[in-house]
Amino acid sequence: MTNGFSMGGLIILARHPVFLSALMSWFVAQFAKALISSLRHPAGSFREVLLTLFWKTGGMPSSHSALSVSITTAIAHTSGLSSDVFILSFFFSMVVIRDAVGVRRSSGLQARAINQMGRELAKANGTVFSPVKEVHGHTIPQIIVGSLLGFFIALAVCTL
Repeated sequence: MTNGFSMGGLIILARHPVFLSALMSWFVAQFAKALISSLRHPAGSFREVLLTLFWKTGGMPSSHSALSVSITTAIAHTSGLSSDVFILSFFFSMVVIRDAVGVRRSSGLQARAINQMGRELAKANGTVFSPVKEVHGHTIPQIIVGSLLGFFIALAVCTL
């Protein structure tokens, strides 16, 4: 019995429709986000483009939604709608999407307000202010586009 860390196990993983759907959905969403971001605000360096491609959160489309919906869709296709793992992935996707649009967005808006107040207070008092990181969540349209992207990529991976 193998523990799954063999070369054969990695090949099986790389060919699995759930894995492929997740990887492709995340990459396509991040690529689209980097492209849209670069067209709106030209990057100062290639490093900034790479950071957007592999790390940036927030923006159009939501890679969180694309990833979670693609996993749920692929599991629905491979395991069925009545499987335990589909039900788990469905509700996990709802948590991820709710977090992306709600909690993270609220945190980002609060951080922006804190930074504005901090800059104003630092200027008034002649002190130095170190801004907090502004985490960017998603808008409803970004969630919808990401979800549709994830759904259709998983559908394509699972049926083609």
